[in-house]
Amino acid sequence: METRRPAMASATLSEAPSPALRRRSQGRRTLLTLALVCVLPVLASYLAFYVWQPAGRVNFGMLLTPLPLGAETLPGVAGQAEFSADELRGRWTLVLAAPAACPSVCLDALYRMRQTRLAQGKEMERVARLWLVSDEGRPGTALLAEHAGLRAARASSAWLQNLPEANAGRVFLVDPRGQVMMRFPDAVDATEDTRGMMRDLQRLLKYSALGRGEGQ
Repeated sequence: METRRPAMASATLSEAPSPALRRRSQGRRTLLTLALVCVLPVLASYLAFYVWQPAGRVNFGMLLTPLPLGAETLPGVAGQAEFSADELRGRWTLVLAAPAACPSVCLDALYRMRQTRLAQGKEMERVARLWLVSDEGRPGTALLAEHAGLRAARASSAWLQNLPEANAGRVFLVDPRGQVMMRFPDAVDATEDTRGMMRDLQRLLKYSALGRGEGQ
């Protein structure tokens, strides 16, 4: 028996993980936990909005397969600073792609975006607005002044191709991970359409804690 005990002790020591292996394992668990903390709030808002719905509730916007809006930095227009994709992180962003001349449907869309954000009350700082100028024109300064806080940037083809069926009056919603996830229908009745956008965004803000405390 005395000759076996050292052998058993040696086998036990050889099977124990080394401190380096334990540290790597702990590091992986920490990274996984951080990833879940970042992703779960958005996933929870999706599930609450589209799966656990009370009977009879109808969403105004159309759910899209989440797709990153863009990666490269875009030039600002009308004196605005360049737009980085990082600005999409942490907030829900209403997005419009339209030419600088901004026809009537574009004006209506900008109005709906502004009113939808304002309707969120104390939560409106969690909502941003982005106008992707789809041509080489320059938006009027008076129009941009009317929509204070609206970001305007020169769209690239890569950004535009990730907005399915975009037109000058169609508004999209980008989630706090920078992914396009909803498309609102073209306006038919400005008042009712704005209310539909307001309700959809209000529910998403309710079920997602992301963006709380962010500045405009």
